[in-house]
Amino acid sequence: MENAKKVSKEYQLAEQLTQQLPQAKSFKEVWFKKIRGGLLLAIGYLLSPLCWWNDIFFNLPIAYAFGYIFSWLSPDLLFPCTIVGYWLSNIAGILLMQLGTLDIVTDKPKEKNLKKELLTGLISSTAFTVVIVALIHFNVLDTPDFFSSQQSVNLSSALPVTLVTSR
Repeated sequence: MENAKKVSKEYQLAEQLTQQLPQAKSFKEVWFKKIRGGLLLAIGYLLSPLCWWNDIFFNLPIAYAFGYIFSWLSPDLLFPCTIVGYWLSNIAGILLMQLGTLDIVTDKPKEKNLKKELLTGLISSTAFTVVIVALIHFNVLDTPDFFSSQQSVNLSSALPVTLVTSR
């Protein structure tokens, strides 16, 4: 009887100790996390402004679809909402890259600062979009033909007043 009580106490002590230890992740869990991170990183790269060829295949079709949906409400919304859609696709790409990199690099659950990540994504994507819109406005880049098939593109209605200059 005494041995059974001793074993029972040892079992309870061992159970308490194992609950206090951090749970070790299995080999499958670690590799699943790394594969998921790699996929997020790849998709994010394809959507981000870091990939030089992605716009024609990914960002512009997404942006145009976004603008097209809002143009059902008003035809004047096509171009401004296309810019917003382009901006949002770039932000999504940067954030997906950040999440994927964290999955690949870190093994320990790190305290994520979502506000800082979102702010970084917003600032870099906004800067990139402003540069592209300015290049289109100053005729350094041409707009695709599908914008000119409707009424002419009027960037002054899509840009803040500070960016519009008289010619």
